[in-house]
Amino acid sequence: MRRITRSSAPFAAIAFMVGAAILALTGCASSTTTAAQPAATDAGGTITVVASTNVYGDIAQQIGGDRVTVRSIISDPAQDPHSYQGDAQVQLALAKAQLVIVNGGGYDDFVGTLLRGAADSRATVLNAVSISGFDQKPASGTFNEHVWYDLPTVRKVATQIAATLGTIDPASVDRFTANTATFDAALDTLAGKIAALKAAHDGDGAAITEPVPLYLLTAAGLVNKTPAAFSKAIEGETDVAPDVLRQTLSLFSTHSVKLLAYNDQTTSPQTEQVLAAAKSAKIATVPVTETLPAKTNYVQWMAGMITALDTALAAN
Repeated sequence: MRRITRSSAPFAAIAFMVGAAILALTGCASSTTTAAQPAATDAGGTITVVASTNVYGDIAQQIGGDRVTVRSIISDPAQDPHSYQGDAQVQLALAKAQLVIVNGGGYDDFVGTLLRGAADSRATVLNAVSISGFDQKPASGTFNEHVWYDLPTVRKVATQIAATLGTIDPASVDRFTANTATFDAALDTLAGKIAALKAAHDGDGAAITEPVPLYLLTAAGLVNKTPAAFSKAIEGETDVAPDVLRQTLSLFSTHSVKLLAYNDQTTSPQTEQVLAAAKSAKIATVPVTETLPAKTNYVQWMAGMITALDTALAAN
């Protein structure tokens, strides 16, 4: 096996960021909710992590390695985090967790509800939306909470996870830092592929059914042409106004967009009508999801998404 020697510079940079994050955590950073932690890892035990979805669960696993035991509450594509409520078993898992990771922004509010009912919870809670630094009340009036499609946010979340794990298990800080550096390098590769997409397709139009992949599309230079009222209605599970639907369908008949990115996990007669219109006009379609496919980690998932976008854009 060929051995690859890496520069120590990326590791040093990640170590600095993790160290800074640990200091921020001990100073009660606004993106976290901290509580008294149990002894780090008694008798060789692992740190118990609960994530609202398998997206954050996978990231925690990549950072924590064999020092963590991760439970992802939602991993089934049929489950909708917006309407999921959980049960007594989920609440018990949250009560026993040392670290809880949520998306925030109204996406997975059920976690907060269950935690409030778990009076003995001692978990540190990381909120990805808060960590992102995005304005949750933008001038446009609509905040896109699907921040796991934004690589800079995912970097920040990974760093905060490493810092939190390091405060719980100080003896494993170097391991968490090294794992974060590896993860960060993989994100660098993804960012390079996104930059290449932008160089080739900056300004090209795209349509969406919901804003799930919008951070990724924007980073790739694509311009969302979908009427805001359409996506808002679909995400809110309400009927799309006839005029808004006509405007959306015309994007395909007039070839105003190069692709349609549609949420494959939530469909309705109107999203199916839009998908059919895109296919009829020979506009490329790219399915997107909110949770990881089986046997796929976050980096592999995003790499597949980027490849799908590249293929779709090249076809048009």
